[in-house]
Amino acid sequence: MATKIVMEALSPTMEEGRLVEWKKQEGDTVSTGDVLAEVETDKAVMELVARADGVLLKHVIAAGTTVPVADLVGVIGEPGEDIAALVAGDGAKPAPAAAPPAEIPAVAPASAPAPTPAPAPPQTPGRRIKASPVARRIAEERGLNLGAVIGSGPEGRIIKRDLEGLTATPVAAAAPVTYPTAGYTDVPLSLIRKTIAKRLIQSIGPIPTFYLTTEIEMERAWEAREALKAQGPEGKVSFNDIIVKATALALRDHPACNAWWQDDHIRLWHEVHIGMAVAVEDGLITPVIRHADHKSLREISAESRDLAGRARERKLTPAEYTGATFSISNLGMFDIDQFTAVINPPEGGIIAVGSITEKPVVKEGRLEVGRRMRLTMSCDHRVIDGATGAQFLKTVKLLLENPLAMVW
Repeated sequence: MATKIVMEALSPTMEEGRLVEWKKQEGDTVSTGDVLAEVETDKAVMELVARADGVLLKHVIAAGTTVPVADLVGVIGEPGEDIAALVAGDGAKPAPAAAPPAEIPAVAPASAPAPTPAPAPPQTPGRRIKASPVARRIAEERGLNLGAVIGSGPEGRIIKRDLEGLTATPVAAAAPVTYPTAGYTDVPLSLIRKTIAKRLIQSIGPIPTFYLTTEIEMERAWEAREALKAQGPEGKVSFNDIIVKATALALRDHPACNAWWQDDHIRLWHEVHIGMAVAVEDGLITPVIRHADHKSLREISAESRDLAGRARERKLTPAEYTGATFSISNLGMFDIDQFTAVINPPEGGIIAVGSITEKPVVKEGRLEVGRRMRLTMSCDHRVIDGATGAQFLKTVKLLLENPLAMVW
């Protein structure tokens, strides 16, 4: 008996998925657990596996198609099994065929075979090349001609994976400058951008948020990091790692900030799991460092590098980017002095980290140059009161200004 292959909810927030690539072709024998296809969710690229044994009888949707969760994408059954009624009854529609080229009549003669859909051609000179910022940077570094690349992103947009394995090719002589007919470009929403938009509406709209900012002396933290760096590769620790550690220890001392809003109750967590905001090609993802208060700086450093790297490659599992009890967003590396971050519900708070800057400061009546960093905490007032948040930030400040306190 035929078995439907449906678009599964591969992440907790997934509502639709884009089938990136079929790993099994029509007619292939498959077993339960075999990888049938790669699916792009709102957070990562994950595997869609077979739930039955048999033969892959049909690809109901083509690679590159986005469909809602639970929609039919394929069928597994016995060789020669009639599945027409199953496919028709599901109401699924295959991806529309590409429009015929201009020189081919829109209606072919009855005796002529129907035109075969072809992949999108390389982008031609004189037209704006659609490519992500990451793809453009890679092309510039490798000397690649983006005009000769077929994009697999929305509307033929060239993305990072389209450049894998390519080497530089001679670029044709520059064509006369032409300009697009429209003064704008419409960019379709990616799945991750759709999810970010929904989460922002959930956060900014209904959450009563207030903000607390403090300035921290970073001289001792700077010296501690330099001392660790002198130990070689094993001592490689970032300021973000130090901030994660300080925040985790402070949350352990202030459990009212390590909490979730749950509509009819507040959940106080006994474990500290820090969400670490990471910019990816089409948005933002927050991998989680679990039990951060019990991990050494070295462990936090290794784990944060691994999670951030796989986040940018869209290879995280749902367990690695869900379940944070508090989050940190750091834009200091982009020379941002101060900003406010959006709370990631149901968490009660998030810290926004600015850059470490040298500025004139007064110490004991003397004017000196010191290193300073600003932290701004966004608080859900339903969970965290002003004094509670202020006491928490005071502990974070104490730990960062006296890093030896984090090793006792």
